Order: sequence, then structure tokens, then C-alpha cells
Amino acid sequence: MTGPKVRLPPGVSFIKAPGRNAVTDNVEIEAKVKEIIASVRRLGDTAVRRFALEFDRSSLESFEVGQAEREAAVKALDPQTRQDTEFAIANVRAFAQAQLATMGDLEVELLPGVHLGHSIIPIRRVGAYVPGGRYPLLSAPVMTIVPAKVAGCEEVIACLPPGAHEAMIAGCHLAGADRIFRVGGAQAIAAMAYGTETIPAVDKIVGPGNAFVNEAKRQVFGPVGIDQLAGPSEIFIVADASGDARMIATDLLAQAEHDVRTRVGLITTDRALGEAVLEEVERQLTGLSTANVAQPAWHDYGEITLCDSEAAMVAYSDIVAAEHLQVHTVDPHMMAKKLRNYGSLFIGPLASVVYSDKCSGTNHTLPTMGAGRYTGGLWAGSFVKVCTHQWMEKQGVAVVAPPAMRQSAAEGLEGHRRAAAFRLGME
Repeated sequence: MTGPKVRLPPGVSFIKAPGRNAVTDNVEIEAKVKEIIASVRRLGDTAVRRFALEFDRSSLESFEVGQAEREAAVKALDPQTRQDTEFAIANVRAFAQAQLATMGDLEVELLPGVHLGHSIIPIRRVGAYVPGGRYPLLSAPVMTIVPAKVAGCEEVIACLPPGAHEAMIAGCHLAGADRIFRVGGAQAIAAMAYGTETIPAVDKIVGPGNAFVNEAKRQVFGPVGIDQLAGPSEIFIVADASGDARMIATDLLAQAEHDVRTRVGLITTDRALGEAVLEEVERQLTGLSTANVAQPAWHDYGEITLCDSEAAMVAYSDIVAAEHLQVHTVDPHMMAKKLRNYGSLFIGPLASVVYSDKCSGTNHTLPTMGAGRYTGGLWAGSFVKVCTHQWMEKQGVAVVAPPAMRQSAAEGLEGHRRAAAFRLGME
């Protein structure tokens, strides 16, 4: 077994252990991405064209998708696909608006004459990476572009691989992208981070992608913001003896078909359920049209973990901190209150990841690789800054200046002490 070293809490063991580690499988990509970023910074559009030809077999002279082409892509959508896309957009927009409404500017007089506050300021220009992937994921641009527009970003640009289905261009247009570029991979991230003759530099880059895209986001972070480092997709299900093996296997394989490196798992207190799911997954794979992707994902990264108590199940789930976490227990709402580390939670057997992935309204751009321990997913608040401010009256200066002077003197910072004292008329 060549699987990862997993921290197993007491009372936890594997029925099926993963064979590989999706995190360490990325180590050879770093050097290539560094080269791509350096070339784009140095040569701009010339480098972008070279990498488009090398990686995408694309020789486009113009990267930007014009208005006429955008409208043609929308017109080419069949009516039902357009209706479903607009349904998803409406739900994601409504939920983002509700989220943004929980935030607000603040003004408080903390002490007499000491006025503090914060302002909610939209990020000016955002870049949304829209993956091409194995299938045209029509929900992808909805999840990144719509919340940015709700948040009030002045300009949202979208980059997607040259070979992406034209329906993806339609999705970007309907979601509200201000500009759309046919540039994919690490070169798209570099172009958005540093700017080229054609593609403007942005203030923050959001959106999932393959391992090269993820590594590029990691390397450009600092000069530009990023939403998160989104690795291969993940789904885990916590279940007791009430779990339905057929349903659980179906949900695991639904996520496994994303990519051969998708991480899928069941965490259960019931050995019989775990063994039934193991058998059911193999049975369903024989009739799954996407088994060429789902099967290696399951065999390499799938796991079934047996816990001797509910407490052990909760502890192990919080260690995994799965991107998508489904709860299939007798009392799923009670169990949900005990879980704290995840990207998005799906409470009860009727709440499937597929609904969030496509159209229910919560965002499907979520933390992976354990990042659910310290962050949530993309939301309206990802596209604004909470910036503090203060102003003083004379009575406020009289209160804060003396301790500021004493602290500055104790630290040996004479310039600080003078700045505080000046406002008291003492310098």
C-alpha cells in the first residue's frame, strides 16, 4: 500500500484505505509552472500564445471573445439549457445577495471622542478562472462571476481554455462577465496576475482548475489575491447504520467522475454498511458511462473508514475537513451541530452535492486538502474588503494620547511618542 500517512484518532480503522495521496502527487508540477509564470511576466501575449499552442493546440490571434461571439454563443444554447442556466444564476444571485446583507458598514464611538469604524469596499477588478475540464461545466462561471457582480466589483474578467465548449462562453456572458478571454492553464493565471498587452492585471483571482492552475495561483499569491488553493474535488459521507448503501455509492461515484484524482470516502460506525458500500460501488461502476474516470479515482483515492463510536466519526471527519460533507444519520441535524471542519455541509439524505454543484444557490467553489479547517468556500464576502478607519475629537486625544506616549517610550520609539504628544500640545 502506497497511500498517505493519515492521522487516525482512537477507534478509527480502514475498511478500504486510499492507495495514493492527491496532495503529494503534485510535486513535479511546481517547476513547470514557475517557468510558465516567468515567461508570461517577461513576454506577455507572446508567451501566452506560445503556451496556448503548446498545451491547447490553439493558434488564436485574438484572445478576447467579442460581443457578437458572446451573443451567438447564448443564441446557440438550446432553450432548456438556457432556462436551467438562468435558474442557477437566479438562485446563486439571491443567496449571494442574502449573504451580503449580513455585512454592513460600522461606526462606533468606542470612548468619548474616539470614533472607530469599518467600510465594506468591493474589490475593483476580479479575474474568474473558468475550467474547461472533461465536460462543459455550465455551473462553473455562475459560481465565480455572479457573487462578484453582486458584491459590486467594477470589472470581472473571465479566462477559459481555448477549447472550452461555446456553452461555457454563454455561461460567462449570462453570469455577467465584463470581458472574456480564451486563455487557459497556468498562463491564464499568470496573465491575470501580472497583466499582458491584452489581458488586464486583476486584484484577485478566483475559481477552480487543474493542478497547474492551482499551483500557479499558489505562486502568484501576494501581488494578487486568490480565493483558495483548490485541489482535486472531495466528497465524504458520515453515516450510521441508517445509511443507504446504494444511495451512498451513487453519491460517491457522482463526485468521482469529476477527475481521476478526486478523493471520495465514507466514514461510518457500521461495518455492515461500509462493506455493503464497497460492494455497491464496484457493482455500479460496471454500468457507469464515466467509469474510465470514476474507477481510477475510487481505486486510487477512495476510502471507507470504520469508527467505533460517533465521537470517533466526528473526530476523523474534522481531520479530513472534506470539501463536500454529507450527513446520513438517524438525526442528521443533531450530527451537523457536532461537525466543524468542512467546505459545505449537506444535512440529511435528500441534500445531495449535485444540487449545490449545479443550481440550488450555495457556492460550489470550496476548500479542499484540509483547508476546511480554517476557511469556508467562495461567497459574496470574498469579493469585498472590510477596511477600518478612525477619527478623533480633542477629548478623545486626551484619553488615548497619554497611554500611547507611555507605550512608545517604553518601546524606545521616540518618533511615535512625539507624534502622540504633538496632538496634546506637548511638543
